[in-house]
Amino acid sequence: MPAFLKKRSIRYPFYGLIGVIVILLIVLLLYNWILSVAGLLLMLIPIYYMFVIDHRERVEMEEYISTLSYRVKKVGEEALMEMPIGIMLINEEYFIEWTNPFLSSYFDEDTLIGKSLYDIADTLIPLIKQEVETEIITLHDRKFRVIHKREERLLYFFDVTEQKEIEKRYQDDRTAIATIFLDNYDDLTQGMDDQMRGSINNLVTSILNKWATDNGIFLKRVSSERFIAVFSERILRTLEKEKFTILDEIREVTSKQNVSFTLSIGVGTGVTSLPELGVLAQSSLDLALGRGGDQVAIKLPNGKVKFYGGKTNPVEKRTRVRARVISHALRDLIIASDKVIIMGHKNPDMDSIGSGIGIYKVAQMNQKEAYIVVNMQEVDNGVKRLMDELRQQEQLFSRFIGPEQALEMATDKTLLVVVDTHKPSMVMEERLLNKIDHVVVIDHHRRGEDFIESPLLVYMEPYASSTAELVTEFLEYQPKRGKIEMIEATALLAGIIVDTKSFSLRTGSRTFDAASYLRAHGADTILVQKFLKEDIDTYIKRSKLIESVSFYREGIAIAKGTEQELHDQVIIAQAADTLLTMDGVLASFVIAKRGDEVIGISARSLGNVNVQVIMESLKGGGHLTNAATQLTGLSIEETETQLMVAIDDYFEGVIKE
Repeated sequence: MPAFLKKRSIRYPFYGLIGVIVILLIVLLLYNWILSVAGLLLMLIPIYYMFVIDHRERVEMEEYISTLSYRVKKVGEEALMEMPIGIMLINEEYFIEWTNPFLSSYFDEDTLIGKSLYDIADTLIPLIKQEVETEIITLHDRKFRVIHKREERLLYFFDVTEQKEIEKRYQDDRTAIATIFLDNYDDLTQGMDDQMRGSINNLVTSILNKWATDNGIFLKRVSSERFIAVFSERILRTLEKEKFTILDEIREVTSKQNVSFTLSIGVGTGVTSLPELGVLAQSSLDLALGRGGDQVAIKLPNGKVKFYGGKTNPVEKRTRVRARVISHALRDLIIASDKVIIMGHKNPDMDSIGSGIGIYKVAQMNQKEAYIVVNMQEVDNGVKRLMDELRQQEQLFSRFIGPEQALEMATDKTLLVVVDTHKPSMVMEERLLNKIDHVVVIDHHRRGEDFIESPLLVYMEPYASSTAELVTEFLEYQPKRGKIEMIEATALLAGIIVDTKSFSLRTGSRTFDAASYLRAHGADTILVQKFLKEDIDTYIKRSKLIESVSFYREGIAIAKGTEQELHDQVIIAQAADTLLTMDGVLASFVIAKRGDEVIGISARSLGNVNVQVIMESLKGGGHLTNAATQLTGLSIEETETQLMVAIDDYFEGVIKE
């Protein structure tokens, strides 16, 4: 504090004392005016003295304030011109009116005043037009945090290049963990002698070790079929850019040795905790295996998943060990429950109903009540014919119940078995998932990101032709209490036949084994054909869809219905199947209206085009050669436009396989 201010603050009590004395002298005037006047005259001397001092200090204060104002102004000018923060003033036409020297030093121009931002720094235009307050932009290889003051048309520039480089280095150096799994190791090495098995092991290990060395990855084999890899996120981005070519390399090299190994890789990234990375890696691997293997799944902490690979159809597992283990585990869960409720997907097809009947039979063999949830208003013509046949079997038909009835009878001990889907949004009644804690999922589709939360048991085998095939194998390992009825075996066989297009697609040796088992237990193939018959109107509808076909790219056929006509999902799928049989068609897509606000797309391919990832980009799913989706709130034309964009993204590499 200045000296004159300190003195002034000290004198303030004296001012008060003088005031008190003056008041006392005035009071004294009433009693002795001579003495009072003398006292007042004496008081004039200190008062005058104080007045002189105050005047002098006021002058000093004015000088001090003037000096301080000058210094503050000078400091402001110095800061404006010298501080390491860029400042720019612009006019309404985006011409520069003034910049400070710090900002000017980043440009090669002699002066920036009068220049247009379009010529000098066009990256600033979106920031100003969108009225964004702050954003990171790049100017002349430097990164700036720009703060926009709209009313003053003023821009501040803070150089954050070093900060961003440190952040990038931190991101690059963060650890990622991958679990690498040889999908079909047990199946392929089961019949090999020690020498052959050792040779194959050495081949696979040497390929992976070379890949790890070339990319700076730490790799450790922890079992005959499992590896652990540790690397940085910078390396992960490089692997993503290359689309994990190690998948193709392993498949191609081993196929030359008359075996064909495939890899599944689960990657954990995005967190610093090593235990969390391990959990993410294992969860990613489960997801990759659930989608059929031969692919990479990268699960991020926010729940999003990226996939690479998946170019081949899932390889059929020749051994039934897992089917037997799952069958026994399902039996234990059924026995521990008071009843079993079975639920398929919305608009159930023959596979959904057939596999549901198969699980009903499994429960019956274990002497437990079971009920199948179905909405009779949503079934197609084939399922309606099956239901008409089931009406003659009163005991079985009485086990079909509606969603509301299922909700009423569900208890804390009820077991819910979901068949032919794993997506909560696709089940017949999502409220059952929320009410029943004990859930089993049995499905043959490739696993997607949307998955039923915390199931007790999951059996997903994308190699299988149908869920009916998987359930048929369960029946073989259940107690032999009562025989399988003809209509039950027929329903399961119908599910297999529909999903394999009469054993022409996605058919393995175990598919024929399951069909043989059902045929031996009375499955009626003539009755199946009766279920699958179509009427003339259906045939004409499908033909009209096919008639609208056009080629978008070479080998890519797209057919579409009209806005006025509704089509059943089966007709849309059949039209896509028919198109695929035409010469020159590698992949077919059929778009048609399913309801007032629902547009369905069915996609088929011969394997050269992965229709699964195309449909997944449109919130659908399925298999490499067979997939579908449903979109709401769009017209046929808008849906076709979105489909074309997705196809372009696939062929241009935007959608990762």
